[in-house]
Amino acid sequence: MNISRDEQSFFNQVYTAVFPLLFRVVLRIVGDQETAEEICHDTFIRFYQHSRTLPDADQARYWVLRVGKNLAFNLTKRRGRERNAFEKAFHEPRRPSRPADSDTLEAETLSLVRSAVDKLPTTLRDVIVLKEYGDLSYGEIAQVLGITVGNVKVRVHRARERLALLLEEKNVHIPQ
Repeated sequence: MNISRDEQSFFNQVYTAVFPLLFRVVLRIVGDQETAEEICHDTFIRFYQHSRTLPDADQARYWVLRVGKNLAFNLTKRRGRERNAFEKAFHEPRRPSRPADSDTLEAETLSLVRSAVDKLPTTLRDVIVLKEYGDLSYGEIAQVLGITVGNVKVRVHRARERLALLLEEKNVHIPQ
């Protein structure tokens, strides 16, 4: 596949602008740096293959974020199904995963917040991850998810309310 200098420049421009944000979002979803790097790599391979169909850098940015987010969530779902199948097959109780630095209150709180975010329905989890971990604006989230800005605002509000309830049940106080 021959690629022109303009196409190479377009790819480099999008890669440079989007990779740090994509990596943060994917890392938050999968929780593992190596896996996040692999997903980002796969996302940009797909972008390279489809970059000719995208009209400009803004559309490319949203496309890359949407594909990366979807790949990360799909992997997480697949891992959950595999873990459930393994536990069911071997009748092993589910062991809570804890960060290596679980002795500190901060690590414990982060673990509880991550667990609460994972319990949210996909529609709410997507917006809260993109808003809080991706630092995207409501408009950018709307573009990535293909929904209206008003819908994004409603979902962020509902996600925050649900998180507050889930964390309150566990007696977790998040300083503001």
